[in-house]
Amino acid sequence: MNDSYTTALNTQKSTSNWMDVIADNMTNVYTPGFRQKEVNFKTFLGGAVLDDYTKNLGQGKSTPGTSSENLFLEGKGFFLVKDAEGKSIYTRLGEFTFDGEGVYKDRSGNTVQGYILNDKGEIMQGTKAITADLYQDTAMKGGSLDIPTTNIKMWIDPNNGKYLGKYDDYEIKNDGTIYGKADGGKRVVPLYRITTRNFHNSAALYEFKDGQFVETEASGKPLLGCGEIRSGLLELSNADFKANISYFQMAKLQMEISNKLISSNKELLEEALRLVGS
Repeated sequence: MNDSYTTALNTQKSTSNWMDVIADNMTNVYTPGFRQKEVNFKTFLGGAVLDDYTKNLGQGKSTPGTSSENLFLEGKGFFLVKDAEGKSIYTRLGEFTFDGEGVYKDRSGNTVQGYILNDKGEIMQGTKAITADLYQDTAMKGGSLDIPTTNIKMWIDPNNGKYLGKYDDYEIKNDGTIYGKADGGKRVVPLYRITTRNFHNSAALYEFKDGQFVETEASGKPLLGCGEIRSGLLELSNADFKANISYFQMAKLQMEISNKLISSNKELLEEALRLVGS
C-alpha cells in the first residue's frame, strides 16, 4: 500500500493533466468543428490516475460560414471525405470549398464524397438506380447500402462560364442534394448527393487529426447518415464554457489539497530526519 505522499504526488500529476484538458476546451470554445475533451479518473490505492481523454461528439451550434459552399450537419453523423490515397475520413467540420478545378474539398485538401444522381434525383449504382425513399428508410433504420462514392466536381467551362458547361448556378438542399440551375432558375437538375455516415459507436472513432476521424474495430462499420445539411453554415465547437469553468474550479481545489498534502508530508519527513540526526 502506497503512503499518503505518493498518493498526493499521483493526484497532483493527474490534476495538472486535467487542467491542461480544461484549458484546451476553453481556448477552443469558438473554434469551428472542435470537439470537447472529457476525462475520466481511475481510483486505486496509490491515488487518482487520469485516463486518456475521450471526445464529446455531440452537436455544436451553427455559425455563418464564409460562403454557401460551407456546410453544417444537423443531427448525428459525419461528412465523408477521402485523402489522396483514397482513405475514408469522417468529419463534422464542413469547411468545404470548390478548388480551381471545381473539385469539392475540405481545408486539408481531402475530397468531399457524394453520389451521382439521375434526372429523377435517384442515386446511381452503376446502371442501377437507388430510390430516395429506399435510401432514407435505410438511413433512419441505421443500416447501410453498398454504394460507391465519388468526388464532387462542379468545374466551370471557360468557353461559356457555366458550371459543367450547362448551369448558371447551383444550390445545395437540406438532404444534401446539389442541384444545377439553368434558364434563369426555371430548369433545376439534381447532380450529386453529399455523402454522410454514422456509426453505432461513434465515440470509438480514432481522431488522428483535429476534427478528422477514422473508423476502428470498436466503432464498427459506417452506416448511412440521417442528419440534415444546411448550406452556408459551419458547426461551432461543442465545448461548454460554463461547465469547464466549474471543472476548473474543482481541479484548482483538488490541486491545492494535493499541494498541501505534499507540503505537510515534506515537513514531517524533514522533522523526522532532524530527530534521527540529533
